[in-house]
Amino acid sequence: MKVAVIMGSISDMPVMQEAIDILKAFDIETEVDIVSAHRTPEKLFDFSKNAHHRGISVIIAGAGGAAHLPGMVASMSPLPIIGVPVKSSNSIDGWDSILSILQMPGGVPVATVALNGAKNAGILAAQIIGSHNKAVLDRIILYKTGLKEAVNIASETLNK
Repeated sequence: MKVAVIMGSISDMPVMQEAIDILKAFDIETEVDIVSAHRTPEKLFDFSKNAHHRGISVIIAGAGGAAHLPGMVASMSPLPIIGVPVKSSNSIDGWDSILSILQMPGGVPVATVALNGAKNAGILAAQIIGSHNKAVLDRIILYKTGLKEAVNIASETLNK
């Protein structure tokens, strides 16, 4: 099981690194690349049409501004696509990215996380893989138990 984490520009890397980090924490193999929908359309087509042939199970695609990358990948790939809207330097407070990824036409779904929400994209990709991989599922259960314990500890500390 492998997850591809792609982004439209190297400037998206600080946001997308959170997806890479959480996938590594779940011991899920990742492939990372820059695939620009506007500047490298041939690479986009090749990547989208062939990712499943290369063992990719889920694709996380982050993009800012017009943010066409996740939707274009979804239009050509049979795999689940998770879109990460990125607030970029040319963004309108991130809303352009959010709406470009979120408002997909019927038949071309993109699961969309919050603005700069790459960590949640990584967790969602792990949950998709965990739905048919017990080892990954067990790591997700452990992770979520850790979240619960952290809240309980914070609550106890606050109430002392």
